[in-house]
Amino acid sequence: MTRVIYDSGESMHKEAKDMVSRDVNLPKGRFPDYKIGANNTIIEPEEAPKSAPLKEIVAKETAQLLQQQKRLSVRDLKEKFEKGLAGAAKLSDEAKKREAASLDRQVLLKKLRDVLDSLKGRVAGRNRDETEEAISLVEALAVQLTQREGELIHEKVEVKKLANFLKQATEDAKKVVEEERALAIAEIEKAKLAIERVEKAWLERETVATDKDQQELEELRNEVREARRIKMLHQPSKVMDMEFELQSLRSLVLEKSQLCAQLKKELAMIKKLEEVKSTIFELQGNEVLGSILTIAGQVDAGPNISTCLIQWYRLLPAGTTRELIHGATKTMYAPEPFDVGKVLQAEITFSSEKAMVATTGPINPAAGLDNYVRSLYKLSDSEFTVSIIQMNGQDFASKSVHTFHVGRLRLKLRKGRSTKAKESYSNSMMLCGSRGGGNAAAKAVFWQARSGQSFTLAFQSERERNAALILARRFASDCNVALVGPEDQASVAMS
Repeated sequence: MTRVIYDSGESMHKEAKDMVSRDVNLPKGRFPDYKIGANNTIIEPEEAPKSAPLKEIVAKETAQLLQQQKRLSVRDLKEKFEKGLAGAAKLSDEAKKREAASLDRQVLLKKLRDVLDSLKGRVAGRNRDETEEAISLVEALAVQLTQREGELIHEKVEVKKLANFLKQATEDAKKVVEEERALAIAEIEKAKLAIERVEKAWLERETVATDKDQQELEELRNEVREARRIKMLHQPSKVMDMEFELQSLRSLVLEKSQLCAQLKKELAMIKKLEEVKSTIFELQGNEVLGSILTIAGQVDAGPNISTCLIQWYRLLPAGTTRELIHGATKTMYAPEPFDVGKVLQAEITFSSEKAMVATTGPINPAAGLDNYVRSLYKLSDSEFTVSIIQMNGQDFASKSVHTFHVGRLRLKLRKGRSTKAKESYSNSMMLCGSRGGGNAAAKAVFWQARSGQSFTLAFQSERERNAALILARRFASDCNVALVGPEDQASVAMS
């Protein structure tokens, strides 16, 4: 049995509706810009910013260039042409992009037309009319797109012409700039040559003028001398006056020369007396650190040195001032590290007269002492074996052995475990070589630990004594303290 089914077109209408995506929107008057992706999904394009038409941009740039061409320099015109060329290239790229987009749209419209034609054969009634209307819109859009493509092609041609024009103008501007530069360089060279010629002519003129002026001046001087000579010949009274003045000047010069000769004789006599006085005494001993200098008489009939007043001085390197060595009033003196590089001088007073003796040169340092002190400076504390000679100005009866510590922050004197004195470096502390004389002066030091407590210490050797002095002064200097002797800062100007 055959079953007959009557279909009024509703099923075909429904099937056609299923083939078309529900997201399709066909507004009248224009066709939307969208793309169909995989599985018939619609991709909405991003809204591009609206830009001015290409013709308006080109016309605007051309008008601006034409207006500024007359008032711009050649270099500015070259820069403008280069900018215009870059803009034209940019516009050309945009035209290519738009052309590619228009080709995509044509393909899309063709596909859409094919879909609508296939749909038209499957629908009827009202849907068919809407489909025909959509086909007509697609055809209208295709016509508009074709017109737009024609306009784009025309704009592309115009852009190419403008780019060629700008390129040619840029090359012409470059040529003009090079020509102007060459002309400017040539003008500068010509100006330099002209300046050199003018300077040379000016120097020659000045030389000629100077020689001429010197010659004229010498002629004027000769004329003045001749005129004076003639005038003096006619005025004998003035000549006599000048002769009298010359005679008085000659007599005055003679008196001065006699007085000068007398003063020279007196000065020679004074120097001879001083030499006689200085030969009465002499300074004995090696002029080196660690030795003892002794004043001795040279003449048997001279004054007794033990009854004379003695004062030692330290001459500064400049030689204009001398520094009093406080307490050095004996015939014997042992140089200390402060005296190295300086001249020592002794002033001897006897019978209201004075005599001076001095070393022949500066005191020399002891050999190997610097290396010994450098090795001790690396240690934080150094020990020296000493014996106490005096304590607080009084002789010390015991001759027992003590240990003297020189540290980075303090000085200490001890005997075994018993500490005699222990003080940090301070401005009240004093340390110097012994100035009381005696055969042991080269091994002795004077140390004032604090006010009211002082010691005179004897070391085992001159080397240890000088090394202890230098080391203690370096450690004290690191603590911003100067270790000196009593009143060592006082200096007396040499008379």
